[in-house]
Amino acid sequence: MARSMRDIKRQIKSVQNTRQITKAMEMVAASKLRKAQEKAEAARPYSEKLKEVVSSIAAGTQDLQHPMLVSRPVKKTGYLIITSDRGLAGGYNANILRKVTILIAERHKSKDEYALFVIGRKGRDFLRRREYPIVEEITELSDTPKFADIKSIAYSAVNQFETGVYDEIYICYNQFVNAISQIPTVDRLLPMEGVGEGGHHGAAAAYEYEPSPEGVLEVLLPKYAETLIYAALLNGKASELGAKMTAMGSATKNASKMIGELRLTYNRARQAAITQEITEIVAGANAQS
Repeated sequence: MARSMRDIKRQIKSVQNTRQITKAMEMVAASKLRKAQEKAEAARPYSEKLKEVVSSIAAGTQDLQHPMLVSRPVKKTGYLIITSDRGLAGGYNANILRKVTILIAERHKSKDEYALFVIGRKGRDFLRRREYPIVEEITELSDTPKFADIKSIAYSAVNQFETGVYDEIYICYNQFVNAISQIPTVDRLLPMEGVGEGGHHGAAAAYEYEPSPEGVLEVLLPKYAETLIYAALLNGKASELGAKMTAMGSATKNASKMIGELRLTYNRARQAAITQEITEIVAGANAQS
């Protein structure tokens, strides 16, 4: 019985140490989440203004046939998938990867029909083990990534669409709602159908473009697409930290519950040991009388 009680005490101590770690990780994730939300919100006005300018130019340009705005027969599709580098984030990675793999299985019959751009070690490892065609990857991003960190993969995806390697590009990420809710989302990034249609209201200012509206769009549209990718990454980071905070909070609560149950088991074992000792003492006294 004494050995069993030592095992229980050792397990209680182990769970207490785990609870300290999960509580600390919850607090760190909560602190980083606030910063990630602020960064995502700070990037929104820039992307919205860029969209307004692009829509304004496109609406005022007749017979615009820029390749990023026109749909073409789909022969090959690119998917840019945003995941995390580390785990302990609940269903954050599993949810978006499940959605993407189901979508690919439904839309494509052959690996020649699509290719993947992957951000995050968890997504890369998952897809590589299943032999999905990964053409580019980026890992080891910080919790507050800069645009320069993903510029190469964003430029590559957009450029390969422009040159006809891919006929459409989808971006796959977790949309941040709040700390306990993240929605796996797949949005079509390219081509940008509908830009300039009903997106500009009120009296339009008269602009002069040098060298031409088409020339300005030639520069702005790729930057706009890259900005959307960066905005999705910031959204995904906020979702990741929210999922981590929730997961570590649940782990801390479960650890507290387990400690309570173990203490109850320990007290019962201790009480049984005391009762057995008293019984033995009484039995010994009766034998001597």
